[in-house]
Amino acid sequence: MGVLRPFLHALAAGVLAALLCIFLNTPLPWMIGPLFATAGLRLAGHDLHAPVRVREAGQWAIGTALGLYFTAPVLAVLAARAGWIAAAVAFALALGWLCAWLLHKLSRTDPTTAFFAMALGGASEMAVQGEHHGANVERVAAAHSLRIMLVVAIIPYAIRYWGQHGLGMGADLYVTGARVVDVPGLLVLILLTACAALVLKRQRVPNAWVIGPLLTALALTGFGIHLSSLPQWMVKAGQLFIGMSLGTRFTPGFLRTAPRYLASVAGCSVLALALAAAFGLVLARLAGLHPGTAILATSPGGIAEMSLTAQTLQLGVPIVTAFHVARMTVLVLTIGPLFRAVRRSGRHSQR
Repeated sequence: MGVLRPFLHALAAGVLAALLCIFLNTPLPWMIGPLFATAGLRLAGHDLHAPVRVREAGQWAIGTALGLYFTAPVLAVLAARAGWIAAAVAFALALGWLCAWLLHKLSRTDPTTAFFAMALGGASEMAVQGEHHGANVERVAAAHSLRIMLVVAIIPYAIRYWGQHGLGMGADLYVTGARVVDVPGLLVLILLTACAALVLKRQRVPNAWVIGPLLTALALTGFGIHLSSLPQWMVKAGQLFIGMSLGTRFTPGFLRTAPRYLASVAGCSVLALALAAAFGLVLARLAGLHPGTAILATSPGGIAEMSLTAQTLQLGVPIVTAFHVARMTVLVLTIGPLFRAVRRSGRHSQR
């Protein structure tokens, strides 16, 4: 009962907050509601908990649902835009470096911690890499939690506002390959995607429960094998679990630790959002992408959060997903060598 009760409390708070968000007609009610409800309760000192298995179940649902959008015609479109995806990855790396430099100057935190705190990757991966290079792990994790919360709080509302005020943000419709739920096919899909996630997790691949199901569902859909769509309740449960997992990261002492550092992280994150949105609009014009899709594709958020936003707002889910998967993959593979290169260049400039 030691872990079960805090989980049930978090689950109840998340469901109630989601229902309130549905009543208020907010975007992403099943993620935003649980995220802010559990975060607020945690900061107030309540004992809430989201087990790792719950987060993984949420990631599985979202990864599988996203993979079902990658039909053969969509894959052809993505292949034609590979150069623009590479440009967006390069921009994300440069943006992370710029925000790290700014965070170092504003908060007077050490350069190593600032670098990994502002790198636009996953919180757990950047914390592990940061610890390996001597960064303050707690500050790195806190920075990524705050950044994701700000992205989720701002981006969906901003894009919905622009769309409602006639700024060219109408629907950019993509449909899944499988349109109906087929129970035998769904069971096979669950088995295949779960096995892929377990294999990648055993290989210590980051975001295994997103990437494994995503790639498996993508391969099936790309080859025209449409086993089943996911029931809407599974997708909503995935959003709920991800929102709870993000919200319960916050601790009662979060706001009391290094307030100047957290304020600087918030400022740098908002700047990153603004610069990424500007880059997205330029990319939309040059690459012929939908403006809303381009902004989501280049935003400093996570794969699941931004792809879910695209799905909810009827934007280009495969394009947003492809951009973020490419960014995460390149960042995880290159963050160590990139940090060492930046540190060497900094030493040379001081001579």
